Amino acid sequence: MENVLRPLIVVGGSVLLTLVIGWATDLLLRKADARHSETPMWGLLRRGRIPYMLVLCAAMLRGAYDEARVLEGHSAGIGQTLTLVLIGATAWLVIRIAAAIVETTYTRYARAHHDAARVRRVRTQVTLIMRVVAATVGVVAVAAMLLTFPAMRAAGASLLASAGILGIVAGVAAQSTLSNMFAGLQIAFGDMVRIGDTVVVDGEWGTVEEITLTFLTVRTWDERRITMPVSYFTSKPFENWSRGTPQMTGTVFWHVDHTAPVELMRERLRDILRECPAWDGRAYGLDVTDTTPNTMQVRALVTAKDADDIWTVRVTVREQMLRWLTEHHPYALPRVNTADAVVLPRGGSSSNGNSNGNGNGAVTRRAHETPRTGRG
Repeated sequence: MENVLRPLIVVGGSVLLTLVIGWATDLLLRKADARHSETPMWGLLRRGRIPYMLVLCAAMLRGAYDEARVLEGHSAGIGQTLTLVLIGATAWLVIRIAAAIVETTYTRYARAHHDAARVRRVRTQVTLIMRVVAATVGVVAVAAMLLTFPAMRAAGASLLASAGILGIVAGVAAQSTLSNMFAGLQIAFGDMVRIGDTVVVDGEWGTVEEITLTFLTVRTWDERRITMPVSYFTSKPFENWSRGTPQMTGTVFWHVDHTAPVELMRERLRDILRECPAWDGRAYGLDVTDTTPNTMQVRALVTAKDADDIWTVRVTVREQMLRWLTEHHPYALPRVNTADAVVLPRGGSSSNGNSNGNGNGAVTRRAHETPRTGRG
C-alpha cells in the first residue's frame, strides 16, 4: 500500500500544488490587469502562465522524486529529463517576461509621443532587441542542457582550448550571415529604415513589414512580399519616402491641344483639390512645362501627408480633370490632323506664282482639254 500511496502523494501533490499556485497567480494577474488598465504589463505576463506552471511542476518533481521511490533503477535518467524540462521551461518563461517588459515600455512610449516616425523607429529597435534576447536565452539554455551531461562537461576543456580556431573557422564560413546580423543591428540603431516605412527597392514600391537580424520583408502595393537581406540596405542606395517627414509632393501630367484653357484648368484643379479629402492643403499649382508640334504638356503639382494619400490625390486629379475637359472643353483634347494631301504636278511647284502658270491651273486646263482631244 505504501508503494502505491507514496508515488501518488508525491507526484499527485506536486501536480495539484502546481495547478493551485498557477490558478492563484493567474487570478492575481487578472485583477491587477483590471485595476491598472493604463498598462498592458499584467495582461502580457499572463501569456507566461504555461511555462510558469512547467517550471513549478518540474522543480517540485525534481526535488521530491527521490521520496517517491518509483523506478529507482532509472532514477538518473528521469532526474536528467526533469532537469532538462526545468531548464527549457525557465528559458521560455524568461523570454515571455522580457517580451512583456519590452512591449509595455514600447506601448508607453507610443502613447507619450505622437511622432509616427519616432514611434516606428522604436518599434523596429524593440523587435530586434527581442530577437537578440530570445536568441541569447536560447543559446544559454541549450548550453546549460548540454553541460548537464557528464561527457559534455569532460569535453569542456578541449572545447575552450580550440575555441580560437573554431571561432576563426566559423567566422569565415558564416561571413555572409554575420554581416547580415551586424547590418540588422546597424539598421535598428542607425535609423536607416523602420517597420512601416514606405520604400522603393529595385524599382518596387512597398511598405516595410518585417525586419529581422538577417532579412527584411517589403510588402508591395499588390500584396506581394519581397524578402531581401538586410545587408542590401547598408550597401546599396534605396528610396525611403518616410524618412524625416512623410509629407510628399506629387505631379500629374496631361497632353492637351494648344487651345486648351490653362487658366480654367487652374481653377478646376483648385475645385477638385478642395473636394479631395486626401489633399493636405499645403500647396498646388498648374503650369505648361513643354510643347510639341501637336500638343502641349501641362503639369499639376499637388501635396499630401504621406505616400498613400499622394497616390489618391494624383489619380483623383487626373481622372476628374480629363472628365471635365471631355464634357466642357472637348476641343482641348489632343487632335490628329487628317487633311487631304496636296498633289503636285510633274515638274511643277506649289508656290502661288506657279499656280497661275504651270501649277495647279495647268492641271485644271488639261482636265478640260482632254475631252476635246478625244473628240478630234
